[in-house]
Formats: sequence, structure tokens, C-alpha cells
Amino acid sequence: MAITFDKALGIHEHALEARVKRAEVLANNMANADTPGFKARDLDFQAMMQKAQDNMSGFGMEKTHAGHMDTSAGVGDSDLMYRVPSQPSVDGNTVDTQAEQTRFMRNAMDYQASFQFLNGKFTGLTKALKGE
Repeated sequence: MAITFDKALGIHEHALEARVKRAEVLANNMANADTPGFKARDLDFQAMMQKAQDNMSGFGMEKTHAGHMDTSAGVGDSDLMYRVPSQPSVDGNTVDTQAEQTRFMRNAMDYQASFQFLNGKFTGLTKALKGE
């Protein structure tokens, strides 16, 4: 029985990709904290993981006609959502810098945890191949 990376790594590869995309969006929010009228955005990580899980299981939606919508697991504009501000500024900017920094750091810690988990998986696979 052959071992594929998809089977060995599971959903964790998709989790890392989603964390990277979310870090980009959060960094963009922080970079535009002083831009008048800028609306803070975020990704729904749980929805992205559910979409990746559905695609991996083989029971996800399938495009059978050219007129059907694309349901791929990639991150597009449809995955980006606007954040509801707790207190928008007078100039229309909805970025709360401290909240964005908190979200960014939490996302970075989650990324590191996923990365360490994958590192452990690769270490185990390496030991299995070496016969240790």
C-alpha cells in the first residue's frame, strides 16, 4: 500500500495555506489602519477548513456543467468577508489596530502550532523510512 502525502498529512497542509492567506489579509488591514474609508476584512478559517475537508473526502460538490459555480477550495474574493466594527472611526475606517494585532498574533501562533505538527509528521515518516 503506497503512502501519499495527502493521506499522510491530511488537512494540515490546507490549514497552513489558510493561515498564510489570513496573515496576508490581517497585515493588509493593519497597513491600511489610517486609510480613510478602508473596510477591515477577514477570512472564515472554519469555512475554509470545511471546504478543504469536503474536497479531500471526495463527497464535495462537483462542477458538472459550464454554467455551474466553481466550488474549489482556493481563496478568492468570495472567502473574504468584511468585519463588523465595534466602533468605526469618523473617516469610515473600520480597522481596530489593537484587535488586528491580536488576531495577527493568534494566527501566527496557530500557524506555528500547525507547522510543528507537520514537522512531527515528517520526522515520523523519516524514521519509518529509515527503519528506526
